[in-house]
Amino acid sequence: GRRVDVLFTDIVMPSGINGIELARRAREMRPGLRVVLTSGYAETLLTERGLVSDLPVLVKPYRLTELAQTIRGTAPE
Repeated sequence: GRRVDVLFTDIVMPSGINGIELARRAREMRPGLRVVLTSGYAETLLTERGLVSDLPVLVKPYRLTELAQTIRGTAPE
């Protein structure tokens, strides 16, 4: 019953589901949920794996200020 403000998840996860799929499923449950993805892989590697998304992606390593700016940028209008 707790409110979720934003989903922040890595794209590549060991559980057999990736962050993009997690975001899709989460948005099915909570339409309009704000999502920020992160990854330590170069963007070209992600596109080669077919992991392309219209969601914001923070490439590791990132600064806390970059994370804050990205989250603020996902705020609903």
